[in-house]
Amino acid sequence: MVESRNKSGLAGRKRDFKGKRGTQRRGEARQEEFEQRIIDIARVTRVMAGGKRMRFRACVAIGNKKGRVAMGIAKGADVSLAVTKAVNKAKKNFINVQIINDTIPHEIYQKFGAAKILLKPASQGRGIIAGGAVRIIMELAGVKNVTSKILGTNNKINNVRCAILALTNLHRVETKKDKPKQKNGNKPE
Repeated sequence: MVESRNKSGLAGRKRDFKGKRGTQRRGEARQEEFEQRIIDIARVTRVMAGGKRMRFRACVAIGNKKGRVAMGIAKGADVSLAVTKAVNKAKKNFINVQIINDTIPHEIYQKFGAAKILLKPASQGRGIIAGGAVRIIMELAGVKNVTSKILGTNNKINNVRCAILALTNLHRVETKKDKPKQKNGNKPE
């Protein structure tokens, strides 16, 4: 501690270190650890009394390629504002993805509205075999080997929502060696 005098002339204590709160200055951005990809940008209009009002809608996916992924949709007066808003929305909705040996643990069929997606685990070195929007989600989630088929609509936003819903519904598959042994048919201890 360093002694210092305040305005009244009294000796006070002054800290010579900064705590956690004082380390970041205003306006300074934190280091980004998530990669972001734009899935869809559309010009949308709203009919008002004086005519049509145009805005931009952005659908953005973000992920760390280590099992965390999210998507956000937002509108703004210009494209950059819409993308920024969408990224901020996505940061609030992260999901954790079950990844085993760079692939998903089991096959899954998921529906979201008219969107239908089939995801299958793939062997090592196969790569991501998926259509545009689903491929982006798989890359950002960190899944390296997967086969997918979009069966329903070709609406990018609904396909992304369906893919994220499928990834949230994945469960870790237990093998026989992972399960606890049972004695006399009773529940495991």
